[in-house]
Amino acid sequence: MQVPVCSLISRGDEWGNTVLEAKPKSLTAASVNAAKTPGKHHDGRGTGLFLLVKPTGGRFWVQRLTIRGKRRELGLGSPPVVTLSEAREQALENKRLARAGGDPLAEKRRAKAVLTFAEAARKTHTELSPTWKNPKDRDAFLATLETYVFPRFGNVPLPEVTSAEVRRAILAAREKAPGVAKKLIYRVSFVFKWGIAEGMCTDNPATTQALALPRETRRPQHRKSLPYSEVADCIEAVKASDAWNATKLALEFLILTGSRSGEVRLARWDEIDRDAKTWTVPAERAKQKRPHRVPLSERALEILTEAEGVRDETGLIFPSIRGTTLSDMTLSKLVKELGFDADVHGFRTSLRTWGQEQTNFPREVQEAALGHKMGDAAEQAYARSDLFEKRRKMMQAWSDHLGGNRGEARQDDNVIGIGAAN
Repeated sequence: MQVPVCSLISRGDEWGNTVLEAKPKSLTAASVNAAKTPGKHHDGRGTGLFLLVKPTGGRFWVQRLTIRGKRRELGLGSPPVVTLSEAREQALENKRLARAGGDPLAEKRRAKAVLTFAEAARKTHTELSPTWKNPKDRDAFLATLETYVFPRFGNVPLPEVTSAEVRRAILAAREKAPGVAKKLIYRVSFVFKWGIAEGMCTDNPATTQALALPRETRRPQHRKSLPYSEVADCIEAVKASDAWNATKLALEFLILTGSRSGEVRLARWDEIDRDAKTWTVPAERAKQKRPHRVPLSERALEILTEAEGVRDETGLIFPSIRGTTLSDMTLSKLVKELGFDADVHGFRTSLRTWGQEQTNFPREVQEAALGHKMGDAAEQAYARSDLFEKRRKMMQAWSDHLGGNRGEARQDDNVIGIGAAN
């Protein structure tokens, strides 16, 4: 006796008559394996699922479905990678979503577009890179993620990363590099913000509230600085060293102007106005993202004259011996090799402490000399002067202190006790 491949079902037509239709027999695992005849082999479960066998022998799960009023066909994979039960489960889920007004095709495309955390981090880094002025910050963003985060959940799809995973990564980083761990929170959070904007995830598991990190017990380590009374000795040691001349000039120029390492190492000749005795750091290199005028003392101008001896086609005022940008490590290494336990950035602290203890220059003048913003947004909107001429007096007094011209320095009413301090 032949087994029927289908059964009859009845339904009413539009005139009220009873109509008999053939209902496809449900597929079985055995019938799926045996299906070789080209064509559509329907699964009688009412989900629109069928096995499509092509003349070439290819076999594919397909679901015919009405999505928002349109008949569509969705591919659900191929056997045996996708089993009959898995295809049925996906087909049922798609039908439920379509009935609720959703779009399984859009969901499928969105799922394919989802990146792993590592992939999303690299795309975030690419988009953010133009906003960083300091190449070190640009490199550190990705390098710290690669070191402390990617090994833990770099291969996890972005929407599946949990706060618990982020929290464990941050706490582990704290044990090795507390300073880096604090920055990691913001860097990981940036990746999720990017993912939300791209529609890949809906939540940011790296917020302060979500992580609930315990308070750090270690005290922050400030950049090492020299007492201002020892800075002049450091400059003399630098001058007497065998270092490349541009390196020595750059370090002294940095100390005299109270500038950041990157601002000086990347300084160019076209930023100097000798007549106005001014160096203008462009907005893209200034930390505050606005041009910063620096008054040049007499000694700073002399340094520029000496730097003409190493001038080359790069346009850099202080090029390396190879004709490239000096590295931050080059300056730092020179200071430490000469026996001074200080960071290059710490010379800004030396200047600020000298200003506090040995001068009467107002606080806003001292902060402006370091390129810091003062006050809240409202105050900054109205107080637009950069106090340039007052800063000029202060920077010349600092130069006189470092050069030993303390008699001249005392003639300025803003400078006090210079002789006693040394």
